[in-house]
Amino acid sequence: MAARYQYSLRFEPERCDGCTACMRACPAEAVRVRKGRALKLESRCIDCGECIKVCTKRAIVPLTHRMSELAGFDWKIAIPSPALYAQFDPEVLPGVVLAALKKCGFDDVECLSPACDAVMSATEIFLNAYKGAFPLISSFCPTVVRLVQVQYPDLVEQLLPILAPREVSARAAKERKSRESGLDAGRICAVYITPCPSKMVGILEHPGMERSNLDTAVAIKDIFPCLAAALPEVDEDFTQMDGGETASGVSWAFMGGFPRSLPSENTLAVAGLPNVIRILDDIEKGKLRKYAYIETHACPEGCVGGCLTVENPYVARGRLIRLMHKLPSGPAVERDTVEQRYDRGEYLMDEPLSARPMMPLDADISKAIAKMKERDKIVAGLPGIDCGACGAPSCKAFAEDIVLGEAEEENCVFVWRTEITDQIRNMVQITWPPGREQGGGV
Repeated sequence: MAARYQYSLRFEPERCDGCTACMRACPAEAVRVRKGRALKLESRCIDCGECIKVCTKRAIVPLTHRMSELAGFDWKIAIPSPALYAQFDPEVLPGVVLAALKKCGFDDVECLSPACDAVMSATEIFLNAYKGAFPLISSFCPTVVRLVQVQYPDLVEQLLPILAPREVSARAAKERKSRESGLDAGRICAVYITPCPSKMVGILEHPGMERSNLDTAVAIKDIFPCLAAALPEVDEDFTQMDGGETASGVSWAFMGGFPRSLPSENTLAVAGLPNVIRILDDIEKGKLRKYAYIETHACPEGCVGGCLTVENPYVARGRLIRLMHKLPSGPAVERDTVEQRYDRGEYLMDEPLSARPMMPLDADISKAIAKMKERDKIVAGLPGIDCGACGAPSCKAFAEDIVLGEAEEENCVFVWRTEITDQIRNMVQITWPPGREQGGGV
């Protein structure tokens, strides 16, 4: 039986007007519009959230949670993405934002910088000892991981097998609270304040882990109104203004946080799915072997460009850069401590990442080959302009849908127009036999 995968987006067909905007925006060709409604092809979806950005009808819903849905836990710990700080002016320091989170209903907060700094050092340790194929590809963005698993299965072994900072931070926070309070870890809820829906799928079905240390995620845009209202109530006299965050930790929210021990000429940073896809194409072709590490972000400018934020990503990036000048510059955790924990395996994934390539046109290889030939024949007869009027994002995708029995050639307006024209011409020939002029008398 085929594996059942988790997803972080849900389509609401009753709200959809069939505008095709989501279909055109999807970089994985995972959306079709049929009978006037958009639907998702789950085998292709990589949970990037590009469809959410362009849907004006709110017909695509991220499966994050709201605060009211967390009442069943005894203790709730918020772990905010550094992108959260970019939603406010740089004068609003992290400590104030963290204090405001408590006023929004969390029992505790955990800043991410110690985990970010630790994971950076762990990445350096791994890279210095690595003997496999280069370049290694960062695995901290769940969308990029899914993209590689689905469309570049041969590159799965080049994904970095280091846990994301949010997982390291959640584990540390739950273990500490369990020791301090005696609460069972299962009654402690670690909540990621997320800039994008893909982090939710990383919780539901964490790649490289049997079970995520996080329990759920709340969208930045959902909690932002509460935070904005709570900020004036925070007594800054009793707040650690930096909140434990560091400049290097906060920098994880945007593109460019290379491992510090590697020379810049051996590393690349890329953000935005079209750019990530181009880089992965080049890696697959063997063009980028001189690079040791490639930092990848599905969202423009990095996590500050997530579809569940409220601020323009370029404004947000500028805010974080200014904020970094106000934060401590040193690492939040000692290198010796990281090395000891690394030797105990605390930063490595529990299990190897696996490919999950798209299903072939048929399980029977001979039938699949026959269907590929049929698809190519159909493509040759299509206009090749990828207009999307058929409800598929490209002529090739439309031809595959026809071969799979999910569409008909007449769905193409150009094929339909040709058929109608031929029918009209035949009718005219029947009405006006050869040798008899149209419009003549009786």
